[in-house]
Amino acid sequence: MNRRHFNQMLGLSAAGILLPNVSSFGRSVDPSVLLESGLDVAVKKRLADAALTAAKAKGATYTDVRIGRYLRQFVITREDKVQNIVNTESYGVGVRVIANGCWGFSALVDAKNEADVARAAEEAVAIAKANSRLMKKPVELAPQKGYGEVEWKAPIKKNAFEVPIQEKVDLLLGVNAAAMKNGANYVNSVLFMVNEQKYFASSDGTYADQDIHRIWPIFNVTCIDPKSGKFETRNALSAPVGMGYEYLQVNPADKVTGITTRYNKGYDMLEDVTAAAQQAKQKLSAKSVEAGKYDLVLDPSHLWLTIHESVGHPLELDRVLGYEANFAGTSFATLDKWQSKNFQYGSKLVNFFADKTQVGSLGAVGYDDEGVKTKRWDLVKDGILVNYQAIRDQVGIIGEKESQGCCYADSWGTVQFQRMANVSLAAGQTPLSVQDMIKDVKKGIYIVGDGSFSIDQQRYNFQFGGQLYYEIKDGQIAGMLKDVAYQSNTQEFWNSCSAICDDRDYRLGGSFFDGKGQPSQSSAVSHGSSTTRFNGVNVINTARKI
Repeated sequence: MNRRHFNQMLGLSAAGILLPNVSSFGRSVDPSVLLESGLDVAVKKRLADAALTAAKAKGATYTDVRIGRYLRQFVITREDKVQNIVNTESYGVGVRVIANGCWGFSALVDAKNEADVARAAEEAVAIAKANSRLMKKPVELAPQKGYGEVEWKAPIKKNAFEVPIQEKVDLLLGVNAAAMKNGANYVNSVLFMVNEQKYFASSDGTYADQDIHRIWPIFNVTCIDPKSGKFETRNALSAPVGMGYEYLQVNPADKVTGITTRYNKGYDMLEDVTAAAQQAKQKLSAKSVEAGKYDLVLDPSHLWLTIHESVGHPLELDRVLGYEANFAGTSFATLDKWQSKNFQYGSKLVNFFADKTQVGSLGAVGYDDEGVKTKRWDLVKDGILVNYQAIRDQVGIIGEKESQGCCYADSWGTVQFQRMANVSLAAGQTPLSVQDMIKDVKKGIYIVGDGSFSIDQQRYNFQFGGQLYYEIKDGQIAGMLKDVAYQSNTQEFWNSCSAICDDRDYRLGGSFFDGKGQPSQSSAVSHGSSTTRFNGVNVINTARKI
């Protein structure tokens, strides 16, 4: 299933947010194999030490070794049928070195003995030395202390890979049946599950064993008007998360009241699909929006994507420096703006932070793929740009003394590089509910769910749509709208931020497949926020031709 087919099936459109071909994840395996444990930690340490020793003997001044076992499971259904069940496993070793001041990398599939791993390390050194002939400036790594033998495990309650396939199929077919019962003409539903078993060792003295889990339940419902033949869709309002199967077993106490069903700690797929079918039908008769200036009230299920594109990507330091442009362009947030110490990225209410430790987030790990202990740091403070996202060979450029811990590779066979951390908008400090926010809006639109978008190559000028749109008149919801998209630029938009709900409304959204690099890699990243208001934003009607 390639990206085009995936977008057709689910109605998603997001440049830089993609689903790679399933075959790229590794060999297909019997699902029972996925439950077998990987290599013992002692065995992985012996393999890593063999690589570290061999690389040093050949002249490497720095070496890191990543031993990875990557498990994926996809359960895909449509109406009353199972379309596909895919299980993949990929295992191997990647060795990265610095020799003669230059990077070198080599990888080996299904590595089982020290001799093979040592040869991969020697090859990495040979590549580094060959590359150094073209080097203009030697690599400079920020200092990094060794942590010894450490481990980190995602705090899951129920391993999704231990749940029987039949239970997952029954859930999805039940979701589909609920959609059809409530008026949907077509429905797709999918469960994506990932387990990364990663072991990292470096010549700095860190040996980190980590077990990472992610899950994403999604659906798309379509309702057709039999008279006109026109149709409307509504996608799931679920967020992909770094949790286990417990994400789908919701505690009613975690429910947040509002116009749409939403949960802070779980996701009720049946409740959401029932609402989705009814709302897709309502969209058929919704009023088409009148273009103009509106105050926008943006739900976290929508706002995560705007954060991803207009904050997460432009504050990746390699994009700022022009080293990276694939999938998401470069950045308008150049170093001179940061150096000025007064660049107004947003209003004084706007505080963006990066956090690789946030429990339940897609990007949560204990140590990144350079062995750096993860942390939280500010990107925008009281509206002012204060920092970027950077790794060991970049942070010296911005005067930092240690890496921020946001290095990642999507496989043992790919080179780790700077990837987006979980970038989130801090909740408001003053108690404020969604209902109270709406009461103060005279002419506005409340937007729920992410939709299609476009943004320029500097992550500045943009246009975003959503899933559901509600007109706000004199502090009241006045009915459903359609054909809505808003246009702005990053600085103007975030400076129009006038209110943010408190942390009772804070929720995560995110991308399961965020693309970057060449050859391309994908990573998973979350973005949190509370419902947020923006004043005087330009809204267009997407159905009217000029």
